[in-house]
Amino acid sequence: MGFVPTVALQERLRQEVASRARRPTLLLCEHDPVITMGRSARPKNLLCSPEDLAAAGVQLHVASRGGDVTYHGPGQLVAYPIFPLRAKTGVVAHVEAMAKAVIAVLAGWGLRGEFRRDEPGVWINGAKVCAFGVHVRRRVPIHGLALNVQTDLAAFNMIVPCGIVGKAVTSVTALLGEPIPVSSVVPLLAAALSEAFEVVLEEVHESVIAGVATSAVSSLLQT
Repeated sequence: MGFVPTVALQERLRQEVASRARRPTLLLCEHDPVITMGRSARPKNLLCSPEDLAAAGVQLHVASRGGDVTYHGPGQLVAYPIFPLRAKTGVVAHVEAMAKAVIAVLAGWGLRGEFRRDEPGVWINGAKVCAFGVHVRRRVPIHGLALNVQTDLAAFNMIVPCGIVGKAVTSVTALLGEPIPVSSVVPLLAAALSEAFEVVLEEVHESVIAGVATSAVSSLLQT
């Protein structure tokens, strides 16, 4: 799914969730190849020219999320929990809940993930397997997490991932030494996010929620 239509969809859903016209919503998808620059992104962390990226079929966009530069593409499962922040918690608790869900999914394969607040992400053996970035308005976050499942890790050579020099990026497939389909991880991550945020989710047909046609989005609502 294209990055720009997804952001537009998130913004629309955020307005509806904030005004209570829609229940809190979770989007799960894979993106077409794209590099996004967050609010703290430094140009030096983009290692390719826009022309080189275009030639490689990789889009480049500025994102409203926090953080530096990152890559999204096929084989990476992206989750956007558009859940209002709770009354007595803030954005840190929101990110920690996402991290808890990812760590639970990884544990199912016997992988021990570690969440680091100073270098936001889930790490395994010194390599980042999942990145986080959010943007909050009216106490409703958009953006979320990107879990490398079967991601082409060579794509991260185009950037300094998250602006962190000298740190590796990994994937579930690389860690396990066998291919793991993204489709098999979707229900695992949805269930883990449901538990971490203490919400009940029900699946909704894509056409109900998306103004953009895509088969890559699984839409779930909190009941």
